[in-house]
Amino acid sequence: MELFKNECFHERGEIVVPLLFFFKKEVELNFSQLSHHIRRRTNIAKQDNRKPMMNGAIRAREVRLIGAEGEQLGVTPTSEALMQAENLNMDLVLISNQEPPVAKIMDYTKFMFEQKKKQKEAKKKQAVVSVKEVRLSPVIDQNDFDTKLRQAIKFLEKGDKVKVSIRFKGRMITHQDVGRQVMDKFAEATKEVAVVEQRAKMDGRQMFLQLAPIKK
Repeated sequence: MELFKNECFHERGEIVVPLLFFFKKEVELNFSQLSHHIRRRTNIAKQDNRKPMMNGAIRAREVRLIGAEGEQLGVTPTSEALMQAENLNMDLVLISNQEPPVAKIMDYTKFMFEQKKKQKEAKKKQAVVSVKEVRLSPVIDQNDFDTKLRQAIKFLEKGDKVKVSIRFKGRMITHQDVGRQVMDKFAEATKEVAVVEQRAKMDGRQMFLQLAPIKK
């Protein structure tokens, strides 16, 4: 059988990786496989500080290996762990610097893509909660009360919090009990869609009550 020698040069470090004495007709090593092999084997490749230590940049002689499916494979020589990752066309990623360090076999590019996708979905689910204010009066009539109530319920159903306020003018400050009765009535009227997050309390000449929407 015809034997041949094949040499491949790494573009940055000019590392020669000899592939000696392969059977020409039985072995086919395409360019992508060869590049994948070199990328993992070289120890001089630049490591992105934003990424975890991975592949050839791992210096430890052995690692506590976790397989691609999450299985515990025990303490394994790093060279053997790298070979297992290569055979699966995956990466060996350092996930903990304990002794010995813990490394996991994974497709790092796919892993990061899925992580970013999850983060985007989580942001979409995070509702932006704002606080709307509804102003009442200690001597508010029923029609105005009902109008303010409908307004508050509309805010609450949209997921917003509602701050209910009453300002005591002049001598009305001496009748805080009247204002508190109005607040209690308002809270009772919204109990189907809201919970009292902060009970009515005075701050200067104003009384405040805060309602939050019921979580569904």
